[in-house]
Amino acid sequence: MAHKKAGGTSKNGRDSVGQRLGIKAGDGQLVNAGAIIVRQRGMTFLAGNGAGLGDDYTVFATVPGRVKFEYATKDKKRVRVIPVEAAVAAEA
Repeated sequence: MAHKKAGGTSKNGRDSVGQRLGIKAGDGQLVNAGAIIVRQRGMTFLAGNGAGLGDDYTVFATVPGRVKFEYATKDKKRVRVIPVEAAVAAEA
């Protein structure tokens, strides 16, 4: 007679790998131009001055400097990159 295993979850036995989303550079951290700041699905984090938005909604730095997170709306944050020259002048 044919033998059939239990259905449901044991039938699949395969799992997908994690996509490594999330914040890659924290507030106040120095980043180079082109560095990824946030990997996301959708636009929870918006790109501000000194940051760009990729096709997959990745926020990246367009200039070297310090990362700054601030609220854009109640549930969205804006990510800015303050250029290195401006960041040094602000600290002095």
